[in-house]
Amino acid sequence: MTEIYMPRLSDTMEEGVISSWAKQVGDKVSPGDVLMEIETDKAVMEYEAYDEGYLIEQSVSEGDTVPIGAVIGVLGDSPDATPPKRDTEAAAPAQEGAAAQEAQPQQGAPTQPAESAAETAAPSAPAGDGAPRPRTSPLARRLAKEYGLDIEQIPGSGPKGRVVRADIEEAAKQREEQPAVAPAPAAAAPAAPAAQQPVEDGRDSEEVPVSNIRRVTARRLSEVKQGVPHFYLRRTIDAEALREFRSQINAQLEGTGSKVSFNDLIVKAAATVLRRHPQVNSSWVNDTMLHHNRINIGVAVAVDAGLVVPVVHDADKLPVSEIAERSRELAGKARDGKLKPQEMSGGTFSVSNMGMLGVDSFAAVINPPEAAILAVGAMRQEPVVRDGEIVARHTIALELSVDHRAVDGAVGAAFLKELAEVLEQPMRIVV
Repeated sequence: MTEIYMPRLSDTMEEGVISSWAKQVGDKVSPGDVLMEIETDKAVMEYEAYDEGYLIEQSVSEGDTVPIGAVIGVLGDSPDATPPKRDTEAAAPAQEGAAAQEAQPQQGAPTQPAESAAETAAPSAPAGDGAPRPRTSPLARRLAKEYGLDIEQIPGSGPKGRVVRADIEEAAKQREEQPAVAPAPAAAAPAAPAAQQPVEDGRDSEEVPVSNIRRVTARRLSEVKQGVPHFYLRRTIDAEALREFRSQINAQLEGTGSKVSFNDLIVKAAATVLRRHPQVNSSWVNDTMLHHNRINIGVAVAVDAGLVVPVVHDADKLPVSEIAERSRELAGKARDGKLKPQEMSGGTFSVSNMGMLGVDSFAAVINPPEAAILAVGAMRQEPVVRDGEIVARHTIALELSVDHRAVDGAVGAAFLKELAEVLEQPMRIVV
């Protein structure tokens, strides 16, 4: 009998959502079979079986949020095998999402029984009517606060009446659907708390579903902007030689089905320059500096659910044509939600290009644990001074966002200076 655990499918994943089960209870499972689809903070991914057997238990349902390491299913030797019994209090129920991780004792602290730990996380206290305060998960309390709900007024459907994520979302849905009512007479029963009343503020708003990708991205971006000391370096390059270089490459590739974009050239240039500036290809993690031996460039891709960053591994060792092919393949998988874990892991530097959207320039947020990200603006034809005369030239604005804990200002400036020089003399990209 083999238990299946929620895997870590990306560097930043803390919990996952079971999007759908591909196998049902009683089905035969072989290594390589797709068991389910899991939505992480970055994409929806297929999860393949590693063992052979029969699926005898789906420990969580579709739509449930599960912390990493939680049991999500069980394989048995026969379709009639009986799943093992587990302590629901200690097993971190799926509906509680990340509650199990958040409730773990700190290192060195005495371990409590699961029952006691749960009560500590949500101590009983007299409610307004004298009833004990409902037992809740940390995730449920956080969601209730985000929705503006009074968690003491929400009935729990979890083990022993615990208020879980599903209860909070159902209460928020009911609040959204309930019609506005006239004020009750003074003698009537007390109205629901103000937080649960629809508020007409003149904006005619409606709540829309939020994907797990966008929710986790929003949380992590907030953490990064508050916790990582960014500084920014800007430089505008003359792109005339780069335009000519790209035209020459694509002329040589004509008939092969391949085509190189400006972004492919920038990715290759960044990887080439990072070889000579290893300090920028680094990370600051837990008060420790890590210099990475491989140069793996993340390429930001906008999808309906949010933003994902697939990674071109060993970009410094690849020809530009192969970077172009891999980038297109990864972008297509990102939009289809089919990226594999290894295709989103291991990034050491990122490039975010909004030039195709007509954005002149912008400052990108660092993608942790990387130390820097390059933002690329649109190519513009502008008047510039050349040899004492004003002429029209194509330019591109670059902006480097840097983690000051890992990279000093002068180091970042030296990297950006050489990157600009390589892009203005693009033959250096391939030599």
